[in-house]
Amino acid sequence: MMNLSIESAPQMKKFIGQPLFNWYRKLLRNSKYRWIVVAGSLLYLVSPIDFVSDMIPILGWIDDGVVVSVLVAEVSSMLMEQLKQRKAKSTSTEEVVTP
Repeated sequence: MMNLSIESAPQMKKFIGQPLFNWYRKLLRNSKYRWIVVAGSLLYLVSPIDFVSDMIPILGWIDDGVVVSVLVAEVSSMLMEQLKQRKAKSTSTEEVVTP
């Protein structure tokens, strides 16, 4: 039988949490699936079906908080990258236009 203790929590996070986070991040960065993942994440937040029920006061809110934090972090990161690319593009075209 598996011994689950407080000491094994970081190891579980490393083997379960990180691959799940990486998978979610790759889906968000794929332009083909981006809006499906965003819509699915928002639907998960309002849905009564959760990994951990919201009826359990603190634990039920943690999974929602993780989804929100990862979603906001990744979407804001993508928006910042697009903004930098547009600025770089506009700067390079301004340099070509001005003699």
